[in-house]
Amino acid sequence: MRTSSRGIVDPFIVMDVMEAARAAEAAGRHIIHMEVGQPSTPAPAAARAALARAMEEDALGYTVALGLPALREGIARHYAAWYGVDLDPARVIVTSGSSGAFLLAFAALFDAGDRVALGEPGYPSYRQILRAMSVVPVGIPTKPENRYQPRPEEMPEGVQGLIVASPGNPSGTMLGREELAALAGLCEARAIALISDEIYHGLQYDRRAVTALEVTDEVYVVNSFSKYFSMTGWRIGWMVVPESHVRVVERLAQNMFICPPHASQVAALAALGCGAELEANRAVYAENRRLMLEALPAAGFTRIAPPDGAFYIYADVSDLTADSRTFAAEILDRAGVAVTPGLDFDPVRGGRTLRFSYARSTADIREGLARLHDFMKTRG
Repeated sequence: MRTSSRGIVDPFIVMDVMEAARAAEAAGRHIIHMEVGQPSTPAPAAARAALARAMEEDALGYTVALGLPALREGIARHYAAWYGVDLDPARVIVTSGSSGAFLLAFAALFDAGDRVALGEPGYPSYRQILRAMSVVPVGIPTKPENRYQPRPEEMPEGVQGLIVASPGNPSGTMLGREELAALAGLCEARAIALISDEIYHGLQYDRRAVTALEVTDEVYVVNSFSKYFSMTGWRIGWMVVPESHVRVVERLAQNMFICPPHASQVAALAALGCGAELEANRAVYAENRRLMLEALPAAGFTRIAPPDGAFYIYADVSDLTADSRTFAAEILDRAGVAVTPGLDFDPVRGGRTLRFSYARSTADIREGLARLHDFMKTRG
């Protein structure tokens, strides 16, 4: 049977690493997971309890396409509390994870053949979803000295969109208010649609994250309950769109998804009130980050842009290898530590980079760093 050219997208290499790690564990080895970009903690206790009650009391059928009104209102209050942004809940669209938000955003904003700029290194699924929708991704080769974030002067000509991520994956670096404002101003001047990926907000360490909504309303902001709220498998996220775009996105959501998962929406609403538990999780990541920034350079991974947020460290390993995929396999085999080759994040330069995740327990991070140190001493 025929297949479409749109369906020919690159694999997500980190999933291959996860499978290799699983196979090693099945063979009896103990693997430290520094490849997986998800919290090791469960959903907040109150979220799980709220869902348990709802399962006894409610059929949990379809909701309206844009999401439960109470959840949309709760998300709007979240913006007031965290950023001082007065947000109309009508602009909030609950989605089936941030992936569902990107599908809706790209469908609402771009036509087949449009070109969309995005920083590299960056989250690989941006490129693959765009290609699957017959939209052309245009990489911006960001620089370590700019902390792997795009600058206005680097914007390619002839693009219809720009995706930014702060904190970014894989770098963990953030855009400040002035930097975001400069990019938003350029997009407005050139009629470029701006999409701001903010799914790691809440996971920042030395300074607060800035939402694009602080500098412009002409933006699609994508966020998720996956990372800070520790609800990856629940597949629940949201986006904020300009008022004039709500009905466009609503029609797409009705047809593409019907609605977000009702059960996950119930849990997400409760999770918004779990600040103390979630901040305790963040404190663990902060300690893990401190350990990583101390121990990775000591082990020989010296070329990094220290992350502001998320739970990743992106290392230039060009002094150690030109083949990060083989290097990652060697680390898994000899050290028992799973790490992600940079090819996922930068198709041009990723053969010379690795991403380390510190989302696991502090005990796991300590053990992984000790193994990496011993491996690098004997590697020669």
